[in-house]
Amino acid sequence: MKRPIRTLGALLAVTVIPALVLAADHGDAPAASSEPAADITDLYAWMTADATKLNLVMGVYDDAGENATFSDAVIYTFSVSSSAAYGAGNQRSTRIVCKFLADGVKVECWVGNDYAVGDPTDPEGIVSDNGGLRVFAGRRDDPFFLEYTGLLNTVDAAVNAVVAGAVTPDAEGCPLLTPEQGAGLRGLLTSGNNDAPASNTFAGQSILALVVQVDKSLVNSGGPVLGVSANTHMPERENVDSTGGSY
Repeated sequence: MKRPIRTLGALLAVTVIPALVLAADHGDAPAASSEPAADITDLYAWMTADATKLNLVMGVYDDAGENATFSDAVIYTFSVSSSAAYGAGNQRSTRIVCKFLADGVKVECWVGNDYAVGDPTDPEGIVSDNGGLRVFAGRRDDPFFLEYTGLLNTVDAAVNAVVAGAVTPDAEGCPLLTPEQGAGLRGLLTSGNNDAPASNTFAGQSILALVVQVDKSLVNSGGPVLGVSANTHMPERENVDSTGGSY
């Protein structure tokens, strides 16, 4: 299934200061939820400090327990588009594909002629023979922070304000908030039940993290501006889940 993308940054400009792109989704439709190892929770992407490598993290399996594992029935794919400028046409797309083997431990990943295979649970990961691809996979703390009650309260207040006609849209239909309305929504967003301080709804939960580091030269054939998406695929069920940064 394809769902709306939620991002905190959607551009990786590899010729300037490294940027960060994130997308998150911790609740999903039945098609994805029925196979938790295929249910994407987060996508993270950023450049290394010297801008020579692209780091990618796909989180799957919401609230993964100690016995949670990746599935050998799922194909995990990062898609990286490259173009000469933001919004430019003639984008080129490169796929980084990973598949876990039937032994439940080893993984194989490839991009172009770079291929890595082995046990990815070592923190240093496994590296392709050409050295352009490094892969780690394992259970990790859920990195996403959200005050869920505050979010729901904020959404309810915003919807009620629109319905009541208390918010004026601009020429493109986006709501224009007064300073007081903005302050009120920020207060709700940063508070829990009964005005309690915000807390992390996902504290103590874990996900399965597939972490890939790839040489920039393997994914930027179309130009220095990169866009990232991720999807999980089960051949008998087509795409199960997908998310990414817009570009």
